[in-house]
Amino acid sequence: MPKSNSKGKGGKNRRRGKGGGEDEKRELIFKEDGQEYAQVLRMLGNGRLEAQCIDGVKRLCHIRGKMRKKVWVNTGDIILLGLRDFQDEKADVILKYLADEARSLKAYGELPDTFRVNDTDTFEEERDENDDFFDFDDINDI
Repeated sequence: MPKSNSKGKGGKNRRRGKGGGEDEKRELIFKEDGQEYAQVLRMLGNGRLEAQCIDGVKRLCHIRGKMRKKVWVNTGDIILLGLRDFQDEKADVILKYLADEARSLKAYGELPDTFRVNDTDTFEEERDENDDFFDFDDINDI
C-alpha cells in the first residue's frame, strides 16, 4: 500500500489567513458627534485600557470585538473613542490611528500639540533629576 504524504485539508484559512490586503492607504477618518480622540495611557488586559481624551477626561475603554485580536494597541497610541451616553467615564475603542495618520490629524488641528505621536513613553514628563538610574559598571568594582 503506498504511503500518503498528505496531511489533511483542514485549517487552511487559519494558517494562511484570508487575504486581509490592508497594504493600500486608507482614508483619514475624523471624529463625529459622540466620538473623541484619545491617547492610550495604560493597558489593563481583557481588551480594556485607560485613555486620556482631548476633553481632559481619563476614561476606561473597551476594545470592541472586531478590533480586539486583529489590531494591536499599545501605550501611547492615538485612538478614536465612541463615548457612552450614560457612562461618561467609559468609552469604546473604534479605531487606532497609524503614526502618519496621527501626524496628519495634528497638522489639520484636530489633535492638540500636547499629544506626542511617535513616542511610546508617555510618562517622560513625570521624571525629574531625583529619579534613580542604575549604572551596571559599578558591579565590576566589587
